[in-house]
Amino acid sequence: MANIIGVKFRSRGKLVYCDAGEISLQVNDYVVVDTGRGLDVAKVITLEAPSHPGEQLMKVVRQAEAKDLEEARRNLEKEALIKCHEMAAQLGLKMKPLAARYDSQDEHLTIFFSAEERVDFRDLVRKLSNALERRVELRQVGARDEAKLLGSMGKCGYPLCCQNFLTSFASVSIKMAKEQNLALNPMKISGICGRLLCCLAYESKEYAAVKEQMPKLKQEISTPWGKATVISINVLKETVTVQLDDGAMREIALAELIRPEEKL
Repeated sequence: MANIIGVKFRSRGKLVYCDAGEISLQVNDYVVVDTGRGLDVAKVITLEAPSHPGEQLMKVVRQAEAKDLEEARRNLEKEALIKCHEMAAQLGLKMKPLAARYDSQDEHLTIFFSAEERVDFRDLVRKLSNALERRVELRQVGARDEAKLLGSMGKCGYPLCCQNFLTSFASVSIKMAKEQNLALNPMKISGICGRLLCCLAYESKEYAAVKEQMPKLKQEISTPWGKATVISINVLKETVTVQLDDGAMREIALAELIRPEEKL
């Protein structure tokens, strides 16, 4: 007796019957099917054969493996992104599709896009759902999320932190750059997303704590060589450069400064 099963290549697609041969399968299993135009992955919907199969049956090659499912997912995401580009252009929508993510468990496809303004994409969602035969969601993201989705190399030469390990975006302010004595040049303290570098927040608290212990610029302090004026500080080295009354300049460690209480 023939082992005929019903499968679907798309969650909203039509039911197609295939000859599974001697392969033992269960409902909701995934299989690799020879469609006559190449191999494709399908989901087993029913194990009950129709009374009259009709047209020539496709052949099940094997039960799908993890690599088959991964390849099918990538192909679907690529197809979804291409169609989104095409249909958005046809509808005259000013948006930039960035990436597509498919959840095979919920059979749910999410397409992320960026846009300068809010976009009414309801018509686009309907068209995409029909074309892809799946439930589609469009989600607008900001500049930081765009960089995370697309990925790139940071100014440091390493992959972007947001793509590599950051799970959320911390608040970053220009004050953090000032505390670290960085040049307030937008080109140097901004990431590829155009926002302030996320890494400005990594050591901000440590810089602030050390600077609290340091004297202010132009402040007069006591040193082992006598009174002097602070002309610069180095937070990383935890040193202070001073100018003595005779005009000589010395660099002194923060721990070697003479505190007011030490003179009593």
